Amino acid sequence: MQVTNKLSPFFENLNFERDDNTMVINFGPQHPSAHGQLRLVLELDGEEVVKALPDIGYLHRGIEKMAENMTYNEFLPTTDRLDYIASTANNYAYALSVERLIGLEVPRRAQVIRTMLLELNRIISHLFFIATHALDVGAMSVFLYAFREREFAMDLMEDYCGARLTHSAVRIGGVPLDLPDGWIENMITYTQKLPENVKMYEDLLTENRIWKMRLEDVGTISAENAMSWGCSGVMLRGSGIKYDIRKEEPYELYSELNFDIPVSNSCDSLGRYKLYMEEMRQSARIIEQLVLMYPKTEPKLMAHSPQYISASKEEMMTQNYALMQHFVLVTQGMRPPKGDVYVPTESPKGELGFYIKSEGEPYAYRLKCRAPSFYHTGLLQELLVGTYIADVVTIIGTTNIVFGEVDR
Repeated sequence: MQVTNKLSPFFENLNFERDDNTMVINFGPQHPSAHGQLRLVLELDGEEVVKALPDIGYLHRGIEKMAENMTYNEFLPTTDRLDYIASTANNYAYALSVERLIGLEVPRRAQVIRTMLLELNRIISHLFFIATHALDVGAMSVFLYAFREREFAMDLMEDYCGARLTHSAVRIGGVPLDLPDGWIENMITYTQKLPENVKMYEDLLTENRIWKMRLEDVGTISAENAMSWGCSGVMLRGSGIKYDIRKEEPYELYSELNFDIPVSNSCDSLGRYKLYMEEMRQSARIIEQLVLMYPKTEPKLMAHSPQYISASKEEMMTQNYALMQHFVLVTQGMRPPKGDVYVPTESPKGELGFYIKSEGEPYAYRLKCRAPSFYHTGLLQELLVGTYIADVVTIIGTTNIVFGEVDR
């Protein structure tokens, strides 16, 4: 029997044959555990998955094409809508790519603030993961506790930039704002309490027999498979490969910071869950080191490069030339030199990088986003085979995919 999907050309040329003992069902795209607009076509033999085909594109917004029709600064707030759980990671990855393209050096205080925001954003994203993943598996209490701590972290983001979800807290060349009064103290209070809260989640879950039955030896990915499918982040480190871009290709201040890269050799969902827990502790450790660096920096937030970066507000209000330069940059956009660049960063979900090709115009000739969730979604067609229908929810949750960056 040939099963085709007239709504999606993706399936038209697939040989999706089955015998009378199997059943084909649709998981999503409106399923609450699909973590976005994911449609999985599953062929089942009883409750065992025999074949899985992820169908994407339901959330497509043409973000990469939008980037090619917007000036470099105009596009930055749009990056918030990629991985909307970790907006600052997207802002930063894009800003860093443009900075490398034009050869810009960011002031040290801006680097300290940006690294703080990146790690705070990592905590926010990881808390969202454990909350929703636990809820998918059936642990209601952890969902409530983790969202409580996430709200406190989002309060800190709001105190800094005024936004809780889509931050736009980074600029090409630095940051727009210095840390407000009392922010450092509130941050220290939060990071000191976080390990205690993480331990509470672990006490509720790690040795819970239901949690272990649902995650242990489920969604097993060998190191070879993880590499061949282009996995990164926790999906790669959970298969025993110690690779983190913050260590391998350090950016900002990561080369000066002391932190560990947790790795799991269990290769299953339980091992990946443990990595997320440990990474939150490491992020708190990084932030505490940055807090000590902050007072030693000069209060300069944006790079000085009149050709590409607007002058400070004070200069624009007092110097006619600075105001003219600002007007040109806003109305016409910066013109980076001809060339191309690809810059990878370690987002909460894995390797997030931007490829930009410039022809010397105010608009990128080509922009390509390398998003980790896209590769982890493709892996599902192999990862789900041989598992049971009840495990599908667990495995999708442990991949931690977000469809804003899949359907870009």
